Amino acid sequence: MTWTDERVEQLKKLWSDGLSASQIAAELGGITRNAVIGKVHRLGLSGRTKAPSASAPRPRKPRTTHMLRVARPVVRGNTALAHAYAYDYEVEPEQAPVENVVPMGQRRTLLELNEQTCRWPIGDPATQDFYFCGGHALTSLPYCAYHSRIAYQPPAARRDKRPAHR
Repeated sequence: MTWTDERVEQLKKLWSDGLSASQIAAELGGITRNAVIGKVHRLGLSGRTKAPSASAPRPRKPRTTHMLRVARPVVRGNTALAHAYAYDYEVEPEQAPVENVVPMGQRRTLLELNEQTCRWPIGDPATQDFYFCGGHALTSLPYCAYHSRIAYQPPAARRDKRPAHR
């Protein structure tokens, strides 16, 4: 089907009358809705305002009060263990951390540190009482055995000790 001048004029008139692309295609005959839309686009015909019935919002159905929503338990991920039973057991209280008492002869200043001494800082650097542990450092680590356990915790252990922000 070719677009003759007569059919283009009829298309323009039907478009300005507010007919849909499907209605115009049926009126012209032998043409598809998409062909009408394409020609309208190529002609640069202005977009039409929506019909008053289409621009007004649909009235909502009134809610009935007899419907009861039941909350369902939310299960995400693998549901194979979703119904696992909880067992009662006593949680052992965390033991208070043991303070490491560093003997006076082992304490080091910054200038006294070397590769074999523990470089764990103790105290406030702004005070006279500040010192480093000075114990025997583990091979290839900067700290003694006690301070290495503090410094190098597995990620799960650190996560457990974090305060809850919620």
